[in-house]
Amino acid sequence: MSVLHHTDLLVVGAGPAGYTAAIYAARASMKPILVTGMQPGGQLTITTDVENYPGFAEPIQGPWLMEQMRAQAEHVGTNIVYDLITEASLKNGQDADGYFHLKGDSGDEYRARTVVIATGAQAKWLGLEAETRLRTGGVSACATCDGFFYRGKTVAVVGGGNTAVEEALYLTHHAETVHLIHRRDTLRAERILQDRLLAHPKIKTHWNVAVNDIIGGGTPEVVQAVELKNTETGALSRIDVDGVFVAIGHHPNTGPFREQVACDADGYIITEAGGTQTSIPGVFAAGDVQDRIFRQAVTAAGTGCMAALEAERFISNIPAMTKT
Repeated sequence: MSVLHHTDLLVVGAGPAGYTAAIYAARASMKPILVTGMQPGGQLTITTDVENYPGFAEPIQGPWLMEQMRAQAEHVGTNIVYDLITEASLKNGQDADGYFHLKGDSGDEYRARTVVIATGAQAKWLGLEAETRLRTGGVSACATCDGFFYRGKTVAVVGGGNTAVEEALYLTHHAETVHLIHRRDTLRAERILQDRLLAHPKIKTHWNVAVNDIIGGGTPEVVQAVELKNTETGALSRIDVDGVFVAIGHHPNTGPFREQVACDADGYIITEAGGTQTSIPGVFAAGDVQDRIFRQAVTAAGTGCMAALEAERFISNIPAMTKT
């Protein structure tokens, strides 16, 4: 049987941004409801060692960190609902009673004074079976997150756009050798980035080749090499590497919100400079769904805090609104 939920703040998404928004909103007595979506915990649930989240001297496990955020959100008063928002009526603003209307896959309906969209983003992958098998054994989509583990080692970066070139350049601060693998004979990255990459002594660029397979070995299994296929001749070759960074872009998880709020050409939600307000007053966006640059757990948490504070301010600036 479907349930009708009412709240001052509905948080959609259960990653660092969503949980942080819920924590701040609950402490502000907004009685938030957080709808988890299909992957509670977000991308950190598939991340093993986390060394760059402040407050922990030793590496922590991504799933553990997200479990702690969930427990904290519940402890301060967040109502967590395991559901997936499939419909949202936002673009026409609030109804006469001051509510936005959303609907979940469960059939439940949600009426919210304010909404924080914190549905995150997902890395694009090559589609190889080995990517999944070796996700915790040397395959990554975030150099900033995992580059530290490859000090003095050899890594490969796959891609040819700004993200791939930036990742390759970043990895030179840790790795001894960085192989950039690109399926074409020219890069799509900005010229200044191309110039830096091509001039860097630690980076070796491989043109007209695609990753045919990622080869692992050992116990536990870790990346040992990449098998490349020439896109012109079909010839196979191999490069021994310790890690593979896939940098071919991300998909923002805008889902039912794509047609409701203003988004850029790639689907990232557009927010006001210096804040989290979207094109719809009372609707805010936090985390990777609106951040195409940093994509870090700590920055996502920061924007989650901002979104909750902005939502609280939005409600307090409408004196006639009667809270439910």
